[in-house]
Amino acid sequence: HDLGHTPFGHAGEEALNFCMKNYGGFDHNIQTIRIVTLLENRYYAFSGLNLSIETLDGLIKHNGPIINSKKFDDILGKNFFRNKINFTNSPSFEAQIASISDDIAYNSHDLEDGLKANLFKIGELKDIPVINSILNKNKKKMKKFSKDLFLRQIIREIINEMVKDIIINTKKNIKINKIKKQKDFLKSKYPIVCFSKKMKLFDLEIKQFLKRKMYLHKDVKKRTDYGKKIVKSLFLKIKRNPDKYLNKSLNKQNKIERSVCDFIAGMTDRYAINLNNKIK
Repeated sequence: HDLGHTPFGHAGEEALNFCMKNYGGFDHNIQTIRIVTLLENRYYAFSGLNLSIETLDGLIKHNGPIINSKKFDDILGKNFFRNKINFTNSPSFEAQIASISDDIAYNSHDLEDGLKANLFKIGELKDIPVINSILNKNKKKMKKFSKDLFLRQIIREIINEMVKDIIINTKKNIKINKIKKQKDFLKSKYPIVCFSKKMKLFDLEIKQFLKRKMYLHKDVKKRTDYGKKIVKSLFLKIKRNPDKYLNKSLNKQNKIERSVCDFIAGMTDRYAINLNNKIK
């Protein structure tokens, strides 16, 4: 589902959505669908990667059932999936596992990045219950091993606690909801694969901590504002002279704005910065 991410992550997404506000908007999850069904060409006969409906279903419902599909219609076109996707069904078992795995990776790696960037100290995590017990358990190892090795062990144990919780809680939910087959997942109340109440609170505390200490940190905000500025600047510059940068055949298939959006969404941070500096 993250194939559609823009340069500069969520900041770039916000900027690109602003640029596209009069042309259907932008959403990195829906951009992923555009990539795998329209933009990546691997066959003579049709566009896209020829993924199974089940895979597409999982990508679409990354965050659960879709109650309002208007944004999909605006970006992809009406009835793009020809009624092959039931938007209101729950995601499959595999899709739910992928989604919560993403959450775990997101939290743990952002904690690691924040600590390595000195945006906060490891001692500041001691007020978060699960982390507190992990820190206490590894206290004696802190002096014995390097800071990097100690930090990796803490992150590894945080991931392990969350994974164990999901396995135990999901087994309970499967039993309670009498799930025997894959189709039972689709008809069940979402989600089946999830944290226990205790771990949900822990997950929330990590997210709130990261928001305070990392995402809203003045140095991080300065960089995200810079990223937004680059994306908005590129959109205007490329739109003025699209034929110089875009595939002309794609321009005939889409409105210019959507083609410009696709081009920017596929850039890396470095490429976006260099191109913006290069274009007069």
